[in-house]
Amino acid sequence: MQIDDIDRRILRYLQAEPSLSTAELAEKARIPAATCWRRLEKLNQIGAYKGQEAVIDWAALGYSVEVSLRVTLDKTEPRAFDDFIEAAREVPEVLEIQTFLGRVDVRLNILARDMAHYQHVYRSQILTLPHIADIEALMQIATIKTAKGLPL
Repeated sequence: MQIDDIDRRILRYLQAEPSLSTAELAEKARIPAATCWRRLEKLNQIGAYKGQEAVIDWAALGYSVEVSLRVTLDKTEPRAFDDFIEAAREVPEVLEIQTFLGRVDVRLNILARDMAHYQHVYRSQILTLPHIADIEALMQIATIKTAKGLPL
């Protein structure tokens, strides 16, 4: 299903200001509120608009350590990916799991309160995940850019 200029306008305003109500969004997009609501429903149905989400400042809540773990799995095991991902999903401190093609198979984004907490999570929960052949930790120092949108 194709999206048109009105859909792009709606998405552009949502990208810039996700907390807009449907009425406010309609006003900015210069369309009736009912039309805006129908368009949002259509964009949601085709998967172009997934909805709104809360953005939490974890550092403000005491989580100051973020580590990216690059994991290479033992690919001689037929269920290595499935078993690893299933187990990694159960670790509460794992915020994100990504899979890759190449030398690194999986990236885990871990969030911890401090280094002691991270060390506990790493030793008790990460190192016990199945089928790990190699693991490399990258400690995040600063976030320079976090973009949630593209030009529409």
